[in-house]
Amino acid sequence: MNLHAPYSRILRTACLMSPLVVLTVFISCHVQQPVTASASAPGIHKVGHVVVVYMENHSFDNLYGQFPGADGLANALPAQVTQVDTAGHPFTYLPSISGTSAFPTNLPNACFNIDQYVPSDQEIPDVLHRYYQEQMQIDGGKMDKFAFYNSTKGLTMGYYKTSLLPLDSLAGRYTLCDHFFHSAFGCSFLNHQWLIAAACPVFPDAPERMRAKTDAAGHMISDGTVTPDGYAVNTLYSVNAPHPANVPAQSLVPNQTNPTIGDRLTAKGVSWAWYSGGWDSALAGTPHPTFSFHHQPFIYFANYADGTAAKKEHLKDENDFLAAARAGKLPAVSFVKPLGLYNEHPGNSDIISSEEHAVTLINAVLNGPDGKDAVIILTYDENGGFWDHVAPPIIDRWGPGTRIPAIIISPFAKKGFVDHTQYETVSILSFIERRWGLEPLNARDKNANPLQNAFDF
Repeated sequence: MNLHAPYSRILRTACLMSPLVVLTVFISCHVQQPVTASASAPGIHKVGHVVVVYMENHSFDNLYGQFPGADGLANALPAQVTQVDTAGHPFTYLPSISGTSAFPTNLPNACFNIDQYVPSDQEIPDVLHRYYQEQMQIDGGKMDKFAFYNSTKGLTMGYYKTSLLPLDSLAGRYTLCDHFFHSAFGCSFLNHQWLIAAACPVFPDAPERMRAKTDAAGHMISDGTVTPDGYAVNTLYSVNAPHPANVPAQSLVPNQTNPTIGDRLTAKGVSWAWYSGGWDSALAGTPHPTFSFHHQPFIYFANYADGTAAKKEHLKDENDFLAAARAGKLPAVSFVKPLGLYNEHPGNSDIISSEEHAVTLINAVLNGPDGKDAVIILTYDENGGFWDHVAPPIIDRWGPGTRIPAIIISPFAKKGFVDHTQYETVSILSFIERRWGLEPLNARDKNANPLQNAFDF
């Protein structure tokens, strides 16, 4: 049995094993396996450009649960689908969806299609996604408390019709990864940090009012933005610009000094940039209403603090990305963060216009001079509180969290392929590190599979 297989696959065969074998397999699931040397094969050096398009807040089943050949909704076991209360009792109906009257109050305790109530070109309410709550939603791999630990309740069980997604055709033409997990439990803020640093920010002097309270086992007693031992895990803002003007100074995260992928690339002389929708306006003090300050991870680090040359050189507006892509002047590594209006985040944007925007970004690369040697990775920061049936693997206290979509678009990507290999957000870092011979940031990206089965080099 593949030791990387998610728990849901193992549970299907567990009833056929002896207790000792089950225990052995369960323990083996917790061990992150080292990547083989084949990941550094010469073919990877054909890649001249890596572009990461970072969307927002959807689980795999929520968007690609109907994708042909994928581990989707049809593979979900009844026990994974049926949502329960804190005592483990199944709900008669899904808890009534709050924040909108568009949905019936007697939805069956099961998955349901969102499109039939709210078309995918319209916004839906946000769904709860926080560090401690996601762990409780996952419920030790049972995946059965997403509706209970959720502000919008039953909305977590909704899914979109995959064939209507603007990105569906690209997923069908290239490689869709169906066992890709976001690296850290919880919110956008934290997973942006993991995308560039494979680590949680530290805030040792955070005010006591910001700290969560937990029991001896680490279970939440009361919520907070900072763990009892000083890690920032829920949405917080940087001491550097831009940040909301009304945030008290003592609540701003101090400059971080741990290494980032940007540091590694710069040290190796490899060009890179983080491109953000609405960046220039936000920096000028006139942010768009949907600009997300906590989606700008590099500004949390001392090396890109206010006034540094590196901040000006590497942190840019999304319009600069489009111009560079069309002119064939992309840096070797690009991270692209759409404005909130176009990033698929419920409450700020809708599915259709967001994915059409993503298609524009992707086509700018593919149709430009750099498209011939580019690898485009479109993925999501986290699941946004939406249910998924595949239990995430266990690596450390931080995650990984729930399964999310990832599409690999490239001349080198396997065509029309569903990749069942286990990956996580920091697999992107691992791929970049393998391509340019960079030192890993820590054990998580060092041991993460660098997307090795997605390509035909």
